[in-house]
Amino acid sequence: MIELIYRKVFTFFKDIEGYFTLQSQVVKYLPRVFIDRKLILDQMVHIGVNSLVLVSIIGLFTGAVSAWQAAYQMRGMVPLSILGSATPKAIIIELGPVLSAIVLAGRVGASISAEIGTMKVTEQIDALEAMAINPIRYLATPRIVATTIMLPVLIIYSSAIAILGSYIVTTTFLDVPGGVFISGFRKSFEIGDVNAAFIKGTVFGLAISSIGCYVGFQTSGGAEGVGLSTIKSFVICAAMILILDAILWNFLIG
Repeated sequence: MIELIYRKVFTFFKDIEGYFTLQSQVVKYLPRVFIDRKLILDQMVHIGVNSLVLVSIIGLFTGAVSAWQAAYQMRGMVPLSILGSATPKAIIIELGPVLSAIVLAGRVGASISAEIGTMKVTEQIDALEAMAINPIRYLATPRIVATTIMLPVLIIYSSAIAILGSYIVTTTFLDVPGGVFISGFRKSFEIGDVNAAFIKGTVFGLAISSIGCYVGFQTSGGAEGVGLSTIKSFVICAAMILILDAILWNFLIG
């Protein structure tokens, strides 16, 4: 039992060391992002543009459910006209960034792990090194830079769609006039909330992409290993998003 605990703790700290070693190598190649801009732009399209449909669906139903939940909790206590103030603020600050990031951890983070993991077990990374192409520069840096740029954009877009979903439910099913909803939204809106969401998105994007890359590079064991790495990447990313959200809340809003 003690030996098992020791092995788990040792592996944990070894992974922490390996993760930060990877990040230091990525930072070393950041001055070359302009040279590698085509790789980064390709990843931005793959990560950002190709995720728009998924993010739109998640955002729309997040807003709709938020309005229903808020109405259920507030009914009989305060006028439902307050939904225009309360729901969009909760979406921008918390629900939009966190839910979108967790979904994109599966769409992006797991995808990165699977791609790099497959290249690792099929010895394509060894082939890159044989051709004097650094895999960190060629594979990790473009994905990390692209995700860090695109995730906050996707989160702001998702939050806007979520507010639209909240507006539709509030005005259609809860009998709140559209003008009242918009008036409440205008009164409660603060640009600082958008800035907080943008910062959260940037941090989440960095975490998702860097974890995905690290787990991918550690993959072994053929097809089964790729599957395990994909699951591991998503689980770690989802947990890290919630941890980072709690930390960032104290700095940005608390």
